[in-house]
Amino acid sequence: MTPIKSKIENLIVKYINKSATAKDLDELILWVDNIDNLQTFKAYVKDHYAINFSIMNIDNRSDKDKILQEIKKEKKRLYQNRFKSLYKYAAAILLFISIGYFIQQHFSTKNNEIIISEEKITLQLENGNIEIINEDGSSQVVDVNGNVIGSQEGAQLTYTDSSDVETLVYNTLHIPYGKRFDVTLSDGTHIHLNAGTILKYPIKFLKGLKREIFLITGEAYFDVAKDINHPFIANIEDLDIRVLGTKFNISSYKEENQIKTVLVEGSVSILKDKETYNVSSSTVLPKEHMATWNKKREKLVITETEVEDHIAWIDGRLILNEVPFNKILKKLERQYDVVFVNNNKAIENRVFTARFDIEDINQVMTSLSEAAGFIYRINNNLIIINP
Repeated sequence: MTPIKSKIENLIVKYINKSATAKDLDELILWVDNIDNLQTFKAYVKDHYAINFSIMNIDNRSDKDKILQEIKKEKKRLYQNRFKSLYKYAAAILLFISIGYFIQQHFSTKNNEIIISEEKITLQLENGNIEIINEDGSSQVVDVNGNVIGSQEGAQLTYTDSSDVETLVYNTLHIPYGKRFDVTLSDGTHIHLNAGTILKYPIKFLKGLKREIFLITGEAYFDVAKDINHPFIANIEDLDIRVLGTKFNISSYKEENQIKTVLVEGSVSILKDKETYNVSSSTVLPKEHMATWNKKREKLVITETEVEDHIAWIDGRLILNEVPFNKILKKLERQYDVVFVNNNKAIENRVFTARFDIEDINQVMTSLSEAAGFIYRINNNLIIINP
């Protein structure tokens, strides 16, 4: 087999692992379109993965077209999934080239088109414009009329309560893998956002209305400003978390089957989405307990928990207490912005206990490999685990 460059190897693995971005697939399409690379692609997939792809047993005459068709199907699936979500700021532009078509993701800001890296923290304004947030800098947030409604300093975004807004106007923060961010809302509520989180919230809460925000996906720690006249409600898929002033953590990633709410201080009431609040019938979560909602079974279970395990991420720490290996890998993907391919299925469901504070991904993998007895190799942000 012809030697394969690590960058292309990374693209192939991400494609097979369904973690490739649109940009990744564009690069792979262009590479495969070169007939000299066709056999390299097929041989690599056959040698490294015990899977039966339809592209492995096709007629040689149409190999390239078939492979390109499979990759384009993955691009179509990727974009269909994106447009089903609430975070719909991507506009697909169809480009026709000799090998077929591929899609590029563009974002419109005013009259100019810019390409926004998926590695950047972004803020979607009420008019749909997308702003890039530079954690090393500072900036002002303005509304459509040019009025200052907030300011950003480093990894902290703070909204003011002095604007003249009289209707609910929303902003949406998108935090990519490998990063964390803080936002303080107009009422003084402070929210820590973990990697892979999308949060939608009003730029100003209005008098006489509930303070509602929407955790589209991800994990957030809330330190809610007390206001007995305006309940604070966090909307998360099937649940509404209602509080007056308290501290709690919510983990609700789209790809996970559970929504976990941990109460640190104060009290929260848990209701099904759109359910009318009733103090006598709502589920109240005790302090230092966790409410786990099973999305498929639609069942809520409350258990006592170790709070630190769930909020250590705020300081960049990772506490794993009897966590299955496959879930550990997902946590590491988010925290370190890496992609795993686990070829050691024997340890997928084994549980491990560990604590990581300031370790980089190389130190983490060394520790895990010694504990679990596997070997691995790292190519850029790709980590392949073998028995």
